[in-house]
Amino acid sequence: MNTIHQTAVTTGDKESKMKITNANLIRWAGLSAMVGGFLFVAIQPLHPPDILSSVTTSSWAIVHYVGVAMCLLILLGLSGIYARQAEKAGWLGLAGFLMLSFMWALTAAFQFFEAIFSPLLAIHAPSLEEGILHMVSNSASAVSLGALPIVWSIVGVLYLLGGVLFGIATFRAGILPRWAAALLAFGTVLPIFLSSLFPHPLDRFFAVPVGIALAWLGYALWSERREPAVEAVAGRGIPSSAIPELSKVA
Repeated sequence: MNTIHQTAVTTGDKESKMKITNANLIRWAGLSAMVGGFLFVAIQPLHPPDILSSVTTSSWAIVHYVGVAMCLLILLGLSGIYARQAEKAGWLGLAGFLMLSFMWALTAAFQFFEAIFSPLLAIHAPSLEEGILHMVSNSASAVSLGALPIVWSIVGVLYLLGGVLFGIATFRAGILPRWAAALLAFGTVLPIFLSSLFPHPLDRFFAVPVGIALAWLGYALWSERREPAVEAVAGRGIPSSAIPELSKVA
């Protein structure tokens, strides 16, 4: 009898620890989204001008190395945000999550390229690097960049659609702050309406609402407190927390 109780207690403890671990993983993902969102905001005013002379500076390298870390943090954060509301977010949330995840993965690759290879191109192939800088600033390039501009356009489309869909799904789910979800959806479409009024690089500041929204959603996950559910012993309807007392009696 005692062996049965001890086995049940051990199983219940393992399940409880697993639940607490899953909750902690989501909380840490929230912290990741919060830090990544703040970095997204901070990078905008610190980014050097998109001109050839800036590419070989130390500030250029630092900003883009930080950009790689920012993308990875936001990727982890988005995973936690989606996991917290997956059931209620539905297919809309899944579509937005996949689009945003792919977009940030591509952005991380661009950030890595700009940190490692752009300074070399600026020295050994300046015309090619100038073409890349023109692409980033949405102006015509004097050299052929192959499929790179297409990939860059895909990043923009994924950013727009993913942000809107994920923001709407998060708003409808109602688990995380709805104002943050609305800010995410609004921030992603903001450049469409204002890009004609504010040329590059002033348009970088349109990223600020999205960064704040990500940090806000991340903080909501990080600050959330959820108690582990009390499991009932199979076939008995007895909470696992009461088993030690029963085993003493037995």
